[in-house]
Amino acid sequence: MVELNFKNGLIPVAAQDNETGEVLMIAFMNEDAFEMTRKTGCVHYWSRTNRRVWKKGEVSGHFQWVKEILVDCDSDALVIKVDQVQAACHMGFRSCFFRTIDGTTIGKKVFDPGVVYKDGG
Repeated sequence: MVELNFKNGLIPVAAQDNETGEVLMIAFMNEDAFEMTRKTGCVHYWSRTNRRVWKKGEVSGHFQWVKEILVDCDSDALVIKVDQVQAACHMGFRSCFFRTIDGTTIGKKVFDPGVVYKDGG
């Protein structure tokens, strides 16, 4: 296995839809999140805000199931190809990349975050 380079204890991760190639989200993992992901097959991330490992979908049920993990040439970034359950974005869109730089929404909401998250996401 390739030795990963966790800078300041973290490695950036792009979650990509295994079927379509769509980029769903960008997040970070620490070593514990990476090991939990490998062990369970369900993606875990490090929350920089809450300072804890979290399982994607633990509240929403919108899990990410690992299909393949790719590492870049410097071993300091990952792409995880996933089977995404319903949506990756806590704002109700399939992908977190649902708008253009000028603010135009190009994605379509697939769930109501007010129903899924008591605090709105």
